[in-house]
Amino acid sequence: MTTDVLVIGGGVIGLATAIELKLRSHSVTIVARDFHSAASHAAAGMLAPEAEQISPGAMLELCLLSRQLYPDWTSKIEHLSGLNTGYWNCGILAPVYEKTNRNNARWLDKSATSKHQPNLSSEIVGSWWYPDDGQVDNRALTNVLRACAIALGVIIQDKVTVKNFIYEQNRVTGVCTTTNDLIHAEHYVLATGAWSQELLPIPVHPKKGQMLSVRATDKELSLKQVLFGSDIYIVPRTDGRIIIGATSEDVGFTPHNTPAGVQLLLQRAIRLYPPLQHYPIEEFWWGFRPATPDELPILGASPYFNLTLATGHYRNGILLAPATANLIADVITNKTSPLLEHFHYSRFYS
Repeated sequence: MTTDVLVIGGGVIGLATAIELKLRSHSVTIVARDFHSAASHAAAGMLAPEAEQISPGAMLELCLLSRQLYPDWTSKIEHLSGLNTGYWNCGILAPVYEKTNRNNARWLDKSATSKHQPNLSSEIVGSWWYPDDGQVDNRALTNVLRACAIALGVIIQDKVTVKNFIYEQNRVTGVCTTTNDLIHAEHYVLATGAWSQELLPIPVHPKKGQMLSVRATDKELSLKQVLFGSDIYIVPRTDGRIIIGATSEDVGFTPHNTPAGVQLLLQRAIRLYPPLQHYPIEEFWWGFRPATPDELPILGASPYFNLTLATGHYRNGILLAPATANLIADVITNKTSPLLEHFHYSRFYS
C-alpha cells in the first residue's frame, strides 16, 4: 500500500493532523492500534492554558494560539462531519483555600465567588476567574474528528499496530504492521502518544490518570463552569454529566482503577464542591498521558528527514490539537514555524 502521508496514531493529534493534510490535498492513511486506548478518549477536555498557569514562553504561546483556533476549528469539523464537539467557552473558576498571587486573572473574594458559583466549600477564601478558558467534550471531539476524516476520504486502519520502521540511510521507506502489511509513504507522522518509544528512542513515557464521572440531578445545571482546584478538577458537561479528575501516577502501563485512586478523587472533589456527594456515579476509567522529561511536547523534525514527530503532549493534547495539526501540516508542505524550535527532540540530547 502507498500513500502520500502515513499518520501513525489515532488520537486527536493524529486525527487532526490527518484532516489538515487531507484538506491540503494530500492522500492520507491513519494506522491506529485502538482508537479507544488513546489518551484523548480518557481526557477531561479542558482548554485551560491560563488556569493551568503555564509559564510564559513558547509553551504558553503555543497553548494560547491553539485556544484561539478552537472556535473556528470546531465549527469547521462540525460542519464537515455533521456532529457536535461539545465545545463550550464556559470559563474556568479556580477556587483556592489560601490566596496566592497570580498574573492575568481576576480575583473574586469569598462573597463574590459564592455568587459566581454557589455551594462551593466553606473552606475556600476566594477564587481566580479565567473567562477565556473553556472545554470541549473530548469523546465527542474524537468521534467528530474520525467522522470528518472518513468523510474527507482519509483511509483509517483501526486495531493495527506498526511494528517497526524500515530505514534507508536517513529516510523512512516503509512500515511493517501487525497485519503483516507493508505500507509506503512519501512522509510519515509519529503521533502515538505514550507508546512512542516502541517505535523511536525518544523520551516519552506514560503517566497514568484515573478519572470518574457523576450525573447531576438538578433540573437546571447548577455547575456552570469548570472548577480547577489545586489538586482536582471538576468539569460539567451541558448534558448534566460531570467529569472528575485526575490522579497522576508513574506506574507504566498498569491498567485499571484502584480504590485508593478513586477515593482520593472523591475526597478532593467533594471537599471542593460538596453537592457532588449526592450525585450518582456513572463511570470510572483511566488513561495514559504521554509525558516527557520537561513536560513539553516533541514536535517537528526527527532524525529521518521524511518522519515528523507529533507526540509528548502530556496534559494538553486536546488543547493543542488544532495548533499541532497546522504546524505539522506546514512542516510537510515545507513551511516551518520558528515556534517549533522550542519543541525539537534534540533538546534532550544536547
